[in-house]
Amino acid sequence: MIELKDVSKTFTLHNQGSAVIDVVSGVSFHVAAGECVALTGASGAGKSTLMRMIYGNYLTQAGAICIGDVDIVQAEPREVIALRRAVLGYVSQFLRVVPRVATLDVVADPLRALGVPAEVAAAKAQDLLARLNIPQRLWPLSPTTFSGGEQQRVNIARGFAHAYPALLLDEPTASLDATNREVVLSLIEEAKTRGAAIIGIFHDDAARARVCDREIDVSVFAPGPSINGEAVGHQRGTAA
Repeated sequence: MIELKDVSKTFTLHNQGSAVIDVVSGVSFHVAAGECVALTGASGAGKSTLMRMIYGNYLTQAGAICIGDVDIVQAEPREVIALRRAVLGYVSQFLRVVPRVATLDVVADPLRALGVPAEVAAAKAQDLLARLNIPQRLWPLSPTTFSGGEQQRVNIARGFAHAYPALLLDEPTASLDATNREVVLSLIEEAKTRGAAIIGIFHDDAARARVCDREIDVSVFAPGPSINGEAVGHQRGTAA
């Protein structure tokens, strides 16, 4: 469902003499339907950069990033937008929404964008918000006024409103208490059961061990000798 082939990324610092920073090179791996793969590595290894490349927020210098039959690297903007609407979901660490839009509408919006009737979309949003312990009195309010943990739960509800076939999760359990952490892990397990291909960044070791089938150490793709093939991760600690 998700496949990266020999992907490379650099940043050019135009305000510093056009210095070129090599981030990752030769990244190749795939994620099957119903599988959750964790991106690991030290801070600065390129985990979040790689995830933004997969979502199409960052340009890719070389290689292919295929979501189903669409190569994000070569796709037209309209193709990327259509892919994000129906196929590729992304739960980032930060909630970015239009101010003054009610929380219920924020969560229901991905479904309405797909033509789901308003009442059905609202019912799904209500179910997720209740499950993630967002008090009903807050649903008519903008989530921009909420605490960090509440905003993260709204973000998660929005990301799981539609049954995306592919899903990117950037620290989904960060800022959450034990009760809500359990809810999020259950949502991930349910997504895997229905066949979603998931890539996640988890600094919570216990959460990663519970929901992830494999780990990809992004640091092995740091600039240096070329790395070929897919033997880049491990299956719960065993070389793959």
